[in-house]
Parts: sequence; C-alpha cells; structure tokens
Amino acid sequence: MASAWQPLKSSVFRNLFIAQLVSNVGLWMQSVGAQWFLVDQHAGPAVISLVQTASLAPTLLFSLLAGVLADSLDRKWLLVVMSVYSTAIGVLMAVLAFTGHLNPATLLILTFLLGAGAALSSPAFQAIQPELVPRDEIPDAASLGSVSVNAARAIGPALAGVFFSLGGPGLVFLLNAVSYLAVVVALLMWKRSGQRSDVVPERLSDSLWVGLRYVAAAPIVRRILLRSALFAVPASALWALLPLVVAHSFHLGSSGYGLVLGVLGIGALIGVALMPWMRAHLSAAVILASSAVVFAAATIAAAFLPLWPCLVFFLFAGIAWIATLTTLNAGAQLTLPQWVRARGMAAYLLVFMGSQGIGALLWGAVGSALGTRWALVIAGICLLLTAASVRLLPPSPVTGTLSRELSMAWPVPTLVFEPTPTDGPVEVSAVYDVPADRHSDFLAAMPAVGRSRRRTGARNWRLYRSADTDNRYVEQFVVPSWSEYQRQHRDRWTEYDHENVARVLAMTETGIPDEHHLFSTDVR
Repeated sequence: MASAWQPLKSSVFRNLFIAQLVSNVGLWMQSVGAQWFLVDQHAGPAVISLVQTASLAPTLLFSLLAGVLADSLDRKWLLVVMSVYSTAIGVLMAVLAFTGHLNPATLLILTFLLGAGAALSSPAFQAIQPELVPRDEIPDAASLGSVSVNAARAIGPALAGVFFSLGGPGLVFLLNAVSYLAVVVALLMWKRSGQRSDVVPERLSDSLWVGLRYVAAAPIVRRILLRSALFAVPASALWALLPLVVAHSFHLGSSGYGLVLGVLGIGALIGVALMPWMRAHLSAAVILASSAVVFAAATIAAAFLPLWPCLVFFLFAGIAWIATLTTLNAGAQLTLPQWVRARGMAAYLLVFMGSQGIGALLWGAVGSALGTRWALVIAGICLLLTAASVRLLPPSPVTGTLSRELSMAWPVPTLVFEPTPTDGPVEVSAVYDVPADRHSDFLAAMPAVGRSRRRTGARNWRLYRSADTDNRYVEQFVVPSWSEYQRQHRDRWTEYDHENVARVLAMTETGIPDEHHLFSTDVR
C-alpha cells in the first residue's frame, strides 16, 4: 500500500500535488456554488446540467490545440499563464455575484471560460508527470492526481455549502479564484531543465495533424479512447443530475449536496489506496468491467433509494470512478512517448471529458422529457452494457509495457547534396530481399512497421512486391519536408519502433537497411 504514495518523495511533485489539491478544492467549490445558484434560481434539469456541459465543452473545442501548445511551448510557463487567466475569470465571476449582476446565462458563459482555462492546461499537466517521477511510479502518480481531484471532491463541496451559507455564491467564487495562485507559486518554484531540439520547430497546424496521425496509427491508444467514451457518457448522468436528486428526492440543501459529493470523494480516496492491490491481482479488463457495474448500481440506486442507502452505494461508486480513471489515465501516459505525450493526453482528455459534457447535455434532456428517475435508470442500463462490452473490446494486454525511450539506432543517411529544412516532400523507400521461406513471416510483421512510420510522421505508406527481382519487397512512404524526416529520426523514433524494424530486417538476406531518398523537384 505504501507504494501508492511513493511519488510524494519528489519535492517538485509534492509541491505541485499540494497546489493542485488547493486548486481542485476551489474548483469543486465553484462547481457546487454554480449549481446551487441555479437551484436557487429555480432552474430546471436541462439548465442545471448545463453547468457540467459548460465546464467540459471547452475540452471538445480546445484540447487538441492545448496538446499542440504543450508539445510546442514551455509547459511550465504555459501552465503559469493559464493559472493567472483562470484567477482573473474567477475574480470577475465573484464581483458579478457580489454586486447582484450575475444571472444564469452569465454564469454559464463564465463557467465556459473557466473550462477553457482548464482545457488549455490539462494536457500540459498530464505531460509533465514523467518529468517529475520515474517511469515505474507513473501509475501511482496518476492515482495521486486522482487523489487530488477526489480529496477536493470530499472537501470542496462541504466547504462550498458552508461558505455559500455565509457569503452566498460570490464568496465561493472568490475563494476559487484565489486557489489558482497556489499552482502559480508551485510552478515558479520548479527549476525545469531545458529540453530543446536542433531541428526547425514545427508549425502549429503541422503539429496538430502529426498528433492526430499518431493516435490514428496507435491501436493501444485508440482502444483507451474507446473505453473512455463508453464509460464517461453514461456515467456522467449521476454527476449531472445529482443536484436534483439531492434537492427533490433527499430534500436537502447545499450542505446536503456537499455531504453527498463528499461521500463520493471519500470512496475515491479509498479507491486510490486499493489501486496497488487491484493492479497486482486484477487485469485492466476486470477493473474496468467491475467498476462499470458498481457505478451502474449507484446510478440506479439514486433513482429509487432514500439518502442513507444511497450513501453506501455512492461510497462504492467513488471507488469505481477512481479505478476507471486511474486505469485509463496511467495506460495512456505509459503508452505515449515524450514527443507526442501532450497531444496524446489531449486526445484522451478530449474523449473522456468531452464525453462527460455531451453525456450531461444528453441526460439533462432525457431528464426534462422523461423525468430524472428514468434518466438515471437508462444511464445505469447503459453502464451495464459498457461492462459487458469489455469482453469484446478489452484494453490491450501490452498497454504501458512497450519501450517509449528514443532510439538512436536509425542510421544517418548519406546524401550527395545537403538539403535545406524546407526541401521536400521526401519519398523514402526501403528495399528488403526476403528468402522465400520467410515471406509469410515478413508480411505478418510489416503492418507494425507501417504503424511505426505513420505514428512518427510518414504519409502514404505502402509495401510493394517487385515483379522484376525475385523475393524483393519495397516499402515506400512520404514525409512533407527534410526537417520532418529529421524529426522522425531524432525526436520521435522510439525503441519499440526500432524493434519493429529490427524484427523485419532479421528476416532479410542481408539484415541491413537499404534506404533511398527522393526529393520532389519542380519541373516547369
């Protein structure tokens, strides 16, 4: 159990963990304050559920851009700027609330702007984790990141209920604004080592498309994204409709809402303590399936049971929530290499949090049409289907086990002229002479090579068989420029990618790569 807390021995990780905890407490206070402000305004289910949608919709719009920025700019200073921005938005929300000028529409707009700050920060926060702790501690670091969120879920709503009673929503929003400054202080204390490449920097648009091509050519990442969406859409119903359950079924006020969220948060903290045992004794597929069943039970219980039995279900729902998030998040972080980690994590956050936002909108509409109870029941049934789908669509068994260290094994090509960085497109061909008895093995191994090429920037990858030379195959692909080819070799090619090519070369007659490079030439 002690290993779950091992990353806290790193002073930088510890400082950022504490700062994020403070900020997350403020964020949960803001969320509860916003939802309860709308309850006081007698808003309906659809409007109240829009708080979650407004918070998470920016993830759909900005996450990929945020990933590009985090892979292109200094992540530390990007986080500092976005934390200051969020402080300013929080102060504006507080001032409007104190002066009586805050209405539901303005609240949702400012909530969206706060969500934009979170969306532009999250990929960078996720991507710096491997800089703070050793690789074997990343799953525990991911768990501790969830500790921060869920400890805040246990503390923040209760504090929000107290401060809402004392000073109304304005005081709650002001405290949230101040909480972002803790992150600024922790980041300024971090002396980050510089990491620069001597290759010409990418344009933002090119960087975006490279990141999308990486995800498209990475089956492990795609499966993580699919499992994220299948869980997050139905699971969002409980979070989105919980204020109405508390107010109309449990007949409680803002303090009671804080109590219910606190129980969910305590369950999540228990889940963090249990995660090392779960990872040691259960497969990722079993964790994801059983967690979906438990969360389904809690969602359906919220539709029918009174407060105290529901609290028991909510405690286990918190465990299930954290088990799912930690399993998916750690799998993504361990799978993604450094050069594209922020863009890959942006895709993960886009799918998971975007699915929550879409789900909140969906379940709010279902609740308005059929009633809150039926919305929760339908969502619970969908979660049971999610659990059943794990058998057909399990996470990859090699998730997080592949080497993502940069490989220096790719030979530097010998060219008859020195290209400029912008020269291109460049067509690269590799010739393989394969003994007749190895053809089937060679063809079975080449798709992995093709995925490695596409993940690292290749376009139009093809494998051809020569009709002129017996037992010869030719691999061809295109990169848009010479600088892109250099990035593919120096900044992106991992040991796992090298292993894929080495496996193929071992089947050839020479065992040596035979590459050729053709540069596009204008003919007028």
